[in-house]
Amino acid sequence: MNAAKVLDVKGLACPMPIVKTKKAMQELESGDILEVQATDQGAKSDLTAWTKSGGHELMQETEENGVLTFWIKKE
Repeated sequence: MNAAKVLDVKGLACPMPIVKTKKAMQELESGDILEVQATDQGAKSDLTAWTKSGGHELMQETEENGVLTFWIKKE
């Protein structure tokens, strides 16, 4: 997936992945995709809920070798 920006929040615990994701999303244009890479398992539910409440779209989510990757489309 072609992301406009990649955000590395690996090693950070809640709430930092959400805080940094929110800040990164503010820098993007509507329709841009943000790729978020996290290792905190809590990010799975946190980012899913935050994306929905913010009106954005979670395009895809994967987990490989302990790294969660999310592709979020800005509305």
